Amino acid sequence: MEDVLRPIAVLGGSVVITLVLVWLADRALRRMDAAHPETPLWGLLRRCRIPLQVVLCAALLRGAYDETGLKTVEEHEAGIGQTLSLVLIAATAWLTMRAAAAIVESSYSRYAASARDAARVRRVRTQVTLIQRVVTAVVTVVAAASMLLTFPEMRTVGTSMLASAGLVGIVAGIAAQSTLGNLFAGLQIAFGDMVRIGDTVVVDGEWGTVEEITLTFLTVRTWDERRITMPVSYFTGKPFENWSRGGAQMTGTVFFHLDHSAPVEKMRQRLLEVLQECPDWDGRAWSLVVTDTTPSTIMVRALVTARDADAIWAVRCEVRERMLEWLRTEHAYALPRISTAPAELDRPGARPARD
Repeated sequence: MEDVLRPIAVLGGSVVITLVLVWLADRALRRMDAAHPETPLWGLLRRCRIPLQVVLCAALLRGAYDETGLKTVEEHEAGIGQTLSLVLIAATAWLTMRAAAAIVESSYSRYAASARDAARVRRVRTQVTLIQRVVTAVVTVVAAASMLLTFPEMRTVGTSMLASAGLVGIVAGIAAQSTLGNLFAGLQIAFGDMVRIGDTVVVDGEWGTVEEITLTFLTVRTWDERRITMPVSYFTGKPFENWSRGGAQMTGTVFFHLDHSAPVEKMRQRLLEVLQECPDWDGRAWSLVVTDTTPSTIMVRALVTARDADAIWAVRCEVRERMLEWLRTEHAYALPRISTAPAELDRPGARPARD
């Protein structure tokens, strides 16, 4: 009878104790979340329930499995202990990453809710994202190394590898020069405030918004929903335009190629009317001047302002459309004309042109 009750008590007791402890922890987190609505930390920590259950259950079984008295356990004691150790290490790493993610996300949420500077919010978002990725990478590497060191054979191999660690490190550093360069470039971007998630940038002639930044690559979402992925070292070694740095306000221009008879003064009045009816114009500045002339046309430049890159694009498009429509209907003579009269051929016997 004891041979039956003992394994049931050990295994069942481990599971029951795990469920009770996790239920108590979840209940405590739920109460703290209700008592402190100003921070989402306690609610986010409730995501750690499953990895916490695995950690507790694996730890209890690891310490008590040899007390079951089962013949199978006695025959495979080393293998079972090894498996439970691996599960415990993996679950601990999982729990650590979940807890770190909850803390980072909570800190960013509280800062974003209280901050008024959108640029600083994007900067903090970029930093916490990369910090979270670094923590995940470090925890994964440490957990993998710890799991390998549980094997006696790996300990012997590790001791012999330490003797040649210097040479291996040099070779690995040369082979992974590009990867390490991107890694340090990612850290430089995160803490150098060079580019942030949500910034509007122009890269290789493509206009878009920074959507994702990792330790090795950066993704830009273009205006037509394409994704451009490039190494982060590009942004530390080549020039690029960041329209969000130093404030989101922008100035844009619209050019018109018109006939010399174009009514410039009336165009100024019409431009002001168009801007006053445009909701995206921020009212900071506007102007309309003749910037160049050719034998057949003049170049008229309309200058407008807006609150950000998206708004300036909308203002420029609306000004261009409405001004051209107004010129076509009210002052068609101002539009450029192309002469289509045939040229007089200089051929033998032709009569000279009369004055």
